[in-house]
Amino acid sequence: MGHGGLAIELSDTGNVAGMVDINAGPLFPEPELGWFLYDYAEGNGYASEAAALLKDWARKSIRLPSLVSYIDEENRASIQVARRLDGRLDPHAEREDPTDLVYRYW
Repeated sequence: MGHGGLAIELSDTGNVAGMVDINAGPLFPEPELGWFLYDYAEGNGYASEAAALLKDWARKSIRLPSLVSYIDEENRASIQVARRLDGRLDPHAEREDPTDLVYRYW
């Protein structure tokens, strides 16, 4: 993971709505579940659906002990996605940007 992500492709049109990925590396103290959508695709649940599938895969298949999402405090749409994924705010989690919110899964 962390090599460009997985495309979120719309089944009815084949258009790419965005990407979802598990990122790791120097900018991420822990494995990070991340997503983005193109403007035209926002508000349809695509990020939530794709991120939920990837989150479940990470837990079951590669058995990550934990997974987080680092989210800018102003990004209300991503905060809602993290909450839909049962993410819990972790104010004590390590982070590169001290203003980021960290949502932890399982």
